[in-house]
Amino acid sequence: MLLNAVVYQLKVVKDEQRDIWDTFIARHPAGHVLQCWNWGELKALSGWSPLRLALWQGDSIVAAAQVLRRGAPHLPLSLAHLAYVPKGPVVDSMQHELCDLFLHLLNSYLRKHGALVLRMEPNQEAGTPLAELLTKQLEHFHVSPCHAVQPLRTIVLDLAPDEQTLLAQMKEKWRYNVRLAMRKGVTIRVASSPDDVRAWYAIYRTTSERDQFGIHALDYYLHIWDLFVTRGEMRLFLAEANGNLLAGIFVSLFAGQASYLYGASSNEQRQLMPNYLLQWEAIRWAKQQGASLYDFWGIPDTDNEDEAMAGVYRFKRGWGGRVVQFMGGQEVVYRPLLMRFARKMAFVKGNTA
Repeated sequence: MLLNAVVYQLKVVKDEQRDIWDTFIARHPAGHVLQCWNWGELKALSGWSPLRLALWQGDSIVAAAQVLRRGAPHLPLSLAHLAYVPKGPVVDSMQHELCDLFLHLLNSYLRKHGALVLRMEPNQEAGTPLAELLTKQLEHFHVSPCHAVQPLRTIVLDLAPDEQTLLAQMKEKWRYNVRLAMRKGVTIRVASSPDDVRAWYAIYRTTSERDQFGIHALDYYLHIWDLFVTRGEMRLFLAEANGNLLAGIFVSLFAGQASYLYGASSNEQRQLMPNYLLQWEAIRWAKQQGASLYDFWGIPDTDNEDEAMAGVYRFKRGWGGRVVQFMGGQEVVYRPLLMRFARKMAFVKGNTA
């Protein structure tokens, strides 16, 4: 590390600097909604303590990591905690010295302030020069692969083509179903109040029971409304027909990328294909807002047709996007003996956001 540590300083970003933080994250090529300020605020409501650490050069941020921390039972964070960086750190690995300095200071800070382990999931596609370079840089800090919390694979749709081209890139059945929903009277509107969130949540519970996946309590999604939707960083799209709510999806828009985060569909009138029209309208909105990509947010790790989520994979694959595999979770253990005990106590199992 040849950079002058006086010129570059690692500091905790304060509440009054949130706009500076979000501007940096939104403009950085590695920026992601999970590194935005309000994602930390959302996770604070479910037991995490967000810490925003930034490397500053003068008055400008040049690298950053939003660290979500959760303490060991009955102990303060300063003595023992899990540190987790989803879709980060946000740093240009092509700037070798800057990246090395930031990782060194980040590790030093967290070790000094009670972290047992740091887990990171960089927002980098596996196999790319950037991912390979970052992997080599992480090796200097004794980082090793670990279980990933965020999806290892997803499908992303390039929004650069015009709408007609996007329609042409879909599978024929997908175009047919979009138009079928229109012909059958399905309409799409943008949610306008927390009452819409409550109505959506009722069918989200139905979806979770039908498809056997876990969901948060209603308050979590009401907080999403307060933190993101009211700021224009997310929308809840609702599909209706004959006065009935049939489906709805939360789609975020941050750092030039739209992400389909949560989806619900009723057991009623499924033959009207509301989910197809929902996704198409969300894609159109994202493109109109200047997003370059639409992320369908997670597919199974294999293409096995017998996999439980194979139907989800087929639905997302039909829109014409490409499969992306991320470099996955990376872990550095600061206190090996305490970590062994923590693993036995199940403190670090499933304890991520």
